[in-house]
Amino acid sequence: MSIFSRLQNFLKLLMANKAGFIGFLIVLTLTLVAFVGPMIVAPETRSHVEAINKPPSAAHPLGTDFMGRENWIMFVHGGREVLTVAFLAGLLTVLISVTVGSVSAFFGGWIDSILMTLTDIWLAVPRFLLLVVIATMVELNNAWYLALFLAVIGWPGLARQVRAQVLSLKQRDYIEAAQLLDMGAVHIIFREMLPNMASYIFIAFINAMAGAIYSQTGLVFLGLVPFGNNWGVMFSLAYAKNAIYSPNARSSLLVPIGGIILFQLGLVMFSRSLEEVFNPRLRSGA
Repeated sequence: MSIFSRLQNFLKLLMANKAGFIGFLIVLTLTLVAFVGPMIVAPETRSHVEAINKPPSAAHPLGTDFMGRENWIMFVHGGREVLTVAFLAGLLTVLISVTVGSVSAFFGGWIDSILMTLTDIWLAVPRFLLLVVIATMVELNNAWYLALFLAVIGWPGLARQVRAQVLSLKQRDYIEAAQLLDMGAVHIIFREMLPNMASYIFIAFINAMAGAIYSQTGLVFLGLVPFGNNWGVMFSLAYAKNAIYSPNARSSLLVPIGGIILFQLGLVMFSRSLEEVFNPRLRSGA
């Protein structure tokens, strides 16, 4: 089957679940806005005193901020960092969790005991507070550093869930047959087990992205991440300028928060379609 045919089949499965397909469109649209938009829309480089804190209108579709800059332009240029960190953090979180959980469950014994003890200890730590404390000591000045930091903080819960999935798969006949044939741990884990967990892993990746967005927004709001322009910075600056107390300025708060909420909603809805894509038994009419 060609790549085009696979893509066409994938889109058909997405469209079978209307809510999931809408979620996919939301995620795709916001991703294009964040990564393609800045190439088309020029950034705001100066203030406009005559247009400070204007409410949404025909002249200012999403209102203006405390410097008179168009909120919609700031929104277009503020999404790239948020989505990049979310994607990288989600990917790294899943990689760490899948590695720890699958190795722990497959080998068992003292390896399982040590890894799960470390996981339980990490789960008992108040992670966001730890996140805040470490962020005050470590300069998280690029997306990779912040994503790795969020992944190291966020992997334990998912690792335990992956372990439970792998323990269940170990009882299947084809896994026992692979072990009897001495195919090796790497082959059995990555070629036999993980492909059968694809839907679970993809949905876990989406959930990890959602968690990373909230965590990084919280750090930006507290001023612990030195990013110059993203949705979290937009919200933080508007809040610092008391936009919450000014009806005309509230759009400066609602626009970035609306973007974050909409992207999160899109991810959650999209995950519903992914369940049907990877699990034929859940497909409509099946």
